[in-house]
Amino acid sequence: MRELLIIAIGSALVNNVVLSQFLGICSFLGVSNTIDTAKGMSGAVVFVMTLASLVASIIYKFVLDPFGLDYLKTIVFILVIAALVQLVEMFMKKSMPAMYQALGIYLPLITTNCAVLGVAINNVQDSNSILASTVNGIATGLGYTLAMILMAGLREKMEYNDIPKSFRGMPMVLLTAMLMSLAFFGFSGII
Repeated sequence: MRELLIIAIGSALVNNVVLSQFLGICSFLGVSNTIDTAKGMSGAVVFVMTLASLVASIIYKFVLDPFGLDYLKTIVFILVIAALVQLVEMFMKKSMPAMYQALGIYLPLITTNCAVLGVAINNVQDSNSILASTVNGIATGLGYTLAMILMAGLREKMEYNDIPKSFRGMPMVLLTAMLMSLAFFGFSGII
């Protein structure tokens, strides 16, 4: 239990996938305009990341590793992620059409989100058990959610500030992301 707690805290805060490992930056910068879209994207990423971690770990442990097919892990993991994203996309299109429209192109881009693939590969490289892989997937997704919602909140507040013209838009977003990343480096050494 202690090991799972360490994995969870480490994945969410210390090794935050966005702010420490710099994975998943395209959706982090592209969808964090409002808190609502950040929540929708984060929910989809948490779902896909958790299930991808679980399914990829099971496939690796019971199919790829025993048969010596380790070299196929990246391709297999991408296929697993793509299938899960299709499920999320169909669900959101039917049940949350406004959120589906707001996320636009970023929802299918979860398939190529390097954060989701990175977690699945890290689980295999760290020799995590199936349970530890799933906990790592959930915690990493929650760390992604934390970063997304913090950035969205800051971007909504910055919209009403008097910012010099040359810093408006993406320059200010990148500076904010840099400062958030520096703040998250304060968590290093906890674990």
